[in-house]
Amino acid sequence: MINNSKCKICRRAGEKLFLKGEKCLTAKCTLVKKPYTPGLTQSQRKHRSMVTEFGRQLKDKQKVRNMYGMRERQFVNSVREAMKKAGSPAENLFVLLESRVDNVVFRSGFAQSRSLARQMVSHGHITVNGRKIDIPSYRMKKGDVIGVREGSVKSPLFADLGKKLEKHTAPIWVKLDPKKTTAEVIGSPKMEEAVETGIDLPTVIGFYSR
Repeated sequence: MINNSKCKICRRAGEKLFLKGEKCLTAKCTLVKKPYTPGLTQSQRKHRSMVTEFGRQLKDKQKVRNMYGMRERQFVNSVREAMKKAGSPAENLFVLLESRVDNVVFRSGFAQSRSLARQMVSHGHITVNGRKIDIPSYRMKKGDVIGVREGSVKSPLFADLGKKLEKHTAPIWVKLDPKKTTAEVIGSPKMEEAVETGIDLPTVIGFYSR
């Protein structure tokens, strides 16, 4: 996926999904310059039709899937797994999504975006409990520790990582160690975080429950 397509994803969602890291926080953000759906004429922008319930559910589903950088089949499998588990399907889904190793790398401050975090994992730069892991969908659990592979420490990707971790605010279920440049999963993601980030997972569950 080319970089410009990431901006189009945010424009279609109508909000920032922070797919390009720091750029999303600046005036250079494409959504700031073009706050409308790509492909619409000026007339269409002024007279957009009302969104149906199905359309709203589809939009929310696409938003969440794109935020986590997952293919449709991967996302569907996660939804089905969440619906089979005991408890709230929406909360189960949030835990499954947040527990992906690429997401933990991002949330811990090792990468500026989930896409970069996914690249770091795929290229074998990240370790879990001291062992190299190259599967972005790998599920982290309580007690697992991520770090940088010894052979990748000097990579520009991790320049001044310790200083960055000192300034980074990780979720409460992740404990950072800037000196060792590691992050440990010490708890489980909470649904409140999804609400704070504007993710409507009950709507996503509703889309696949039709």
